[in-house]
Amino acid sequence: MDCLECKNLEQAFESGLSQYNEARSAAYFRVSTELAAKKNVDMERTRNDLEEHQLICASAKGQRIMRTRGMQVG
Repeated sequence: MDCLECKNLEQAFESGLSQYNEARSAAYFRVSTELAAKKNVDMERTRNDLEEHQLICASAKGQRIMRTRGMQVG
């Protein structure tokens, strides 16, 4: 993706997903699921932000079109 906003949102989502997975696998998760639930909400918000941006982003639209036509995107 050439769009800086797409890159930033993708990085934020991947970071949130990593933090959520880390919170779920922590030993204290069995005692309190509140932290993991908060990380899950944060991760879902970043995913929604990314998906919403990709709906209006010309760069992301071009890549989706190429993927549906079977072209490789590098």
